[in-house]
Amino acid sequence: MSVFLDNAATSFPKPETVYKAMDAAMREVGVAPGRGGYRQSLAAARIVYEARSALARFFGVSDSSRLIFTHSATESINIVVNGLLKPGDHVVSTSVEHNALLRPLHLMSSRGVEVTYVQADLSGVVSEAEIARAMRPDTKLVALAHCSNVTGAVQPVEEIARAARRGGALFLVDAAQSAGFFPIDTAAMGIDFLAAPGHKGLYGPPGTGILAIAEGLTLEPLLVGGTGSHASSPEQPEQMPERLESGTISTPGIAGLKAGLDFVLETGMDVIREKERLLVGQLLEGLRATAGVTVYGPQEGERGAAVSFNAKGHDPAELGFLFDSGYDISVRSGLHCAPATHRVIGTYPAGTVRVSPGFFNNEEDIAFFLKALHEIMARG
Repeated sequence: MSVFLDNAATSFPKPETVYKAMDAAMREVGVAPGRGGYRQSLAAARIVYEARSALARFFGVSDSSRLIFTHSATESINIVVNGLLKPGDHVVSTSVEHNALLRPLHLMSSRGVEVTYVQADLSGVVSEAEIARAMRPDTKLVALAHCSNVTGAVQPVEEIARAARRGGALFLVDAAQSAGFFPIDTAAMGIDFLAAPGHKGLYGPPGTGILAIAEGLTLEPLLVGGTGSHASSPEQPEQMPERLESGTISTPGIAGLKAGLDFVLETGMDVIREKERLLVGQLLEGLRATAGVTVYGPQEGERGAAVSFNAKGHDPAELGFLFDSGYDISVRSGLHCAPATHRVIGTYPAGTVRVSPGFFNNEEDIAFFLKALHEIMARG
């Protein structure tokens, strides 16, 4: 019995339609969009257009040209941070960010941008009031993750968006752990920049991501080069999405991402979320009932599907190895690319064991995991 419980890293397996869409795009299309007027190139352009339009509708983006394809949420965040901020600007973020945001902000701080990190509570949640208090007249951007990949803590993004707007700042949301899990309407929620990966809650392949940009906002490109249009000019096009999409985008990846989104829409995001909620509830109940186990993150209320724990007398890396080698159970051990979060919850530097069920898991998987944990702990 093989059990995959690392869906916070990437959802696996993918819906069968994702594999088929990617295979068809490779075999039947096989070229990049916008690079020719022949039928294959037009078919590629159609795949990209349909995916862009569908994702824009899903995230409440009225103008689909303002939804950019990237290779990851990390790239999307870098496009915003590097394309918006200048020396002398001020940014408000939090003490529980993933390195996908933390490292770009750290780099910008070495270039004259000042960053204030608002302290989260022990469950990993920040309040909009603390965000508002940290803002200054020169605050250009408020940037944070919607949901933690360590604790599952969900931030009050709509309230924080209002605080950012009142203070005259723009709002960037890292939706790596929330896109496809929680409803996100960028316009209604006041999100100026939304960064999301394709390979997690949207069930697309690795190497895909999106960046949604609100109307009226302009960013300096992170990359410039070939765009398939305005080829006679040495200047990067001003029009979107070409301004921020240089180079050859992955038509097969985008075809798979569109198929993943179709799966979410056809299955129902509420159905997916409810199944994951039940599995997380079963997991939390079993962990909290196990002597010597400490569970981190929110004790009640809404949370993501990432559950972190430690077991007394066992290093997280050791546990991860034993789950894999002895039971063929895939979990994540360590800092999960979020050392700042572990400093807040008191698990630095060893980190935690993270278990993250997905839609294709079932109750038997969780029961098998808990049985394996009890056997490992009984051996001492």
